[in-house]
Amino acid sequence: MNFKEFLQQNIVILDGGMGTLLQERGLQPGEQPERWNISHPEDITAIHKAYFDNGSNVVNTNTFGANLLHYDEAELTAVIGAAFANAQKAREMSTAPQEKFIALDIGPTGRLLKPLGDLDFEEAVTVFAKTAQIGAQCGVDLVMIETMNDSYETKAALLAVKETCDLPVLVSNAYTDKGKLMTGASPAAMTAMLESMGADAIGVNCSFGPDKLQPIVEEYLRCASIPVILKANAGMPTNVGGKTLYNILPPSFADITARMVQKGVRVAGGCCGTTPEYIKELCDSIQNSVNYTIPQSPSGDSLLAGSGSPSVAARRLPNGEHLSQREPNRFEIKKKNTTVISSYTDAVTFADDPVLIGERINPTGKKRLKEALRNNELDYILSEGLKQQSAGAQVLDVNVGLPEIDEPAMLSKVVYELQAIIDLPLQIDTSDPVAMEQALRVYNGKPLINSVNGKQESMDAIFPLMKKYGGTAIALTLDENGIPDTVEGRVAIAKRIIDTAASYGIDKKDLIFDTLAMAVSADNNAAKVTLGSLNVIRHELGAHTSLGVSNISFGLPQRDIVNATFFALPLETGLSAAIMNPFSAEMMKTYYAYRVLKGLDENCADYIAFADTVQSNITINEKSAGSAVDEQLTLRGAVTKGLKEPAAKLCKELLQTVAPLTIVNEHIIPALDEVGREYEQGRVYLPGLLMSAEAAKCAFEEIKATLSDTGGKTKCAFVIATVHGDIHDIGKNIVKLLLENYGFSVSDLGKDVPPEEIVNETVRLHAPLVGLSALMTTTVPAMEETIRQLRVSAPWAKIVVGGAVMTKEYAASIGADQYAKDAMDTVRYAEMINDHLVNG
Repeated sequence: MNFKEFLQQNIVILDGGMGTLLQERGLQPGEQPERWNISHPEDITAIHKAYFDNGSNVVNTNTFGANLLHYDEAELTAVIGAAFANAQKAREMSTAPQEKFIALDIGPTGRLLKPLGDLDFEEAVTVFAKTAQIGAQCGVDLVMIETMNDSYETKAALLAVKETCDLPVLVSNAYTDKGKLMTGASPAAMTAMLESMGADAIGVNCSFGPDKLQPIVEEYLRCASIPVILKANAGMPTNVGGKTLYNILPPSFADITARMVQKGVRVAGGCCGTTPEYIKELCDSIQNSVNYTIPQSPSGDSLLAGSGSPSVAARRLPNGEHLSQREPNRFEIKKKNTTVISSYTDAVTFADDPVLIGERINPTGKKRLKEALRNNELDYILSEGLKQQSAGAQVLDVNVGLPEIDEPAMLSKVVYELQAIIDLPLQIDTSDPVAMEQALRVYNGKPLINSVNGKQESMDAIFPLMKKYGGTAIALTLDENGIPDTVEGRVAIAKRIIDTAASYGIDKKDLIFDTLAMAVSADNNAAKVTLGSLNVIRHELGAHTSLGVSNISFGLPQRDIVNATFFALPLETGLSAAIMNPFSAEMMKTYYAYRVLKGLDENCADYIAFADTVQSNITINEKSAGSAVDEQLTLRGAVTKGLKEPAAKLCKELLQTVAPLTIVNEHIIPALDEVGREYEQGRVYLPGLLMSAEAAKCAFEEIKATLSDTGGKTKCAFVIATVHGDIHDIGKNIVKLLLENYGFSVSDLGKDVPPEEIVNETVRLHAPLVGLSALMTTTVPAMEETIRQLRVSAPWAKIVVGGAVMTKEYAASIGADQYAKDAMDTVRYAEMINDHLVNG
């Protein structure tokens, strides 16, 4: 049985932690665990065998950090080859009867992708592809992408694997205590993207114990139509006598995880701190709690140690009835049939509540936008996006089609830049398949694709792209013969599109039909045919619908009157989404009133807020909507919105009349504080925080020379590093960027830094602050050793620590002065220490 078949028919038991077990066997601080595949193969094999012996169906190769950023190609090939050989030997040695598979383990690169970091998306794809290629050539059964805390890096890894081989792929993400990825994605958003891209199972690992991960897993179970993974830590780490221990013991871990299996989890195992004992307890708990027999391989004729369970060939009830007769669909996962798209943070679902798609980033009839596209004025295009978001748009259409520009390059660029500052999903709008593919490739999330139609050429171009990159498509009811003038003709095209999509493996839920609003000025029956087609497709075919509403009034005076009235008709017929101008007051009145009357606006809250703006004579138009980006934009506003070029421009203008330090203290720092508070309260996510910091950095560049000339002083020195043996520096780089914007003099020593180097730099600068970061459990001893040496050689320094493996209690136990849960926490602590130094 291959793994994909096994996954569909069974509960899959994964292995547990590796790093803590290697430490027990002598892995030294700063030593790369992957190199043990070659230097200590017997230890790696023994650990894998212990997991197989205790019930694991899948063991991960010891390759979590094995990629081209950390090893050259020759060593990478040797490391992965040895890793597979060790796992293969363990599989051959284990006599446990269950099915056994080997997964190529792929962890994060340790770097943040652009625009938030310095790693290019295509470079990340190349890095992951090489690891996948070597693993596939070795003969692994599947790929496990795990501990990813950024949606964009997750996409790069999955895309790389899918482009490299046809192995099954499991994808697991690491979440923060806010229930989001570090860069802001919700479980619903990750489900939308990964399921659409063809992952075979998705879920969560690391970060916390199974108790704390339960709400996240439950959101996966509500959204996912594929198996869900739970691979939790053994709780939180503590330091006891210099040894890292975890606070959830095997029986409790197994009991909590088994309860989640009862709720629908289909792939379960352990992460940091878990051992073969945890996996044995988990197997026993699952068998007891869900009356499940762990199936044997075809050759297995012995019982799983300690389970007392019969083989799969004898899965019979006491009355002799075979279990499959009683529960033939027991492990079948219910298809959710949800039509959904996503940004890098959130999912937008198409259901009864109509979705507004802002139409303003489209050069048709827009002279100023055409100029911006020709002149590469991205700031203007970004401002159109921000204003539509403020006006109530839930999705933004992005069309840059002008014959005189390079549409593929411009579309990708606009999509990339919009996603840097706006968390709404985008509708990628082009008739050029090359432009479409390039934009889909860089898009972070599950996009709305505009569009496919009934022409065979169109379907053959768009459906393969949807299958590869994911997405939901707007499907136009036209074909080679044009737009039918009857309901029957448009419905027939919709049916043909549904059937053709199915042949590509694309479900009807990922098609939204536009029945094409045609100008009533040219055809008195145009509205009737559009509405009739929409009614049949929505209620008889069961598909969602969309309309470009304003087309109905083309050629008529006072178009808003016709548009607003017409808008109400498809809404009542079941319209799922409208592509419209969110600055049209009349259209928005119809929208908000409709939602109230249909019971979609709880306590009429949205309508009242909208009505208040009308009552206050705040006109909704392109200049004032949300006061997002217009001629009134201030430096503070540019920084809070993450607009880099406007921030630099506005700062330069202010320098003509305002002292540099005044600009820093009254404009830039208050903006950073505002975004920082929003971030701490969970209303802004890491991308917003970082883009704000980048905008502030652009402003600082304008005033740096002037500030120096006028005697401006920076704050105290801050030495920062990722500790020896740890090659992950995302968190450190974020902290560095924010500290520099707040005026600290940061000495960044990089990653994998020996304790002696950190101590020497602290002494050289007599730095009052040192920041240490660690992501991996195996590198915490190096952090503890660094703190010990700092206490001896630089006793004046305050030490702040952070990272995925840290807790407040753990930080205190290894001698740190402060635990920082995130970057802003570090800034607040540094500000307090600096104030104390200045004021005594």
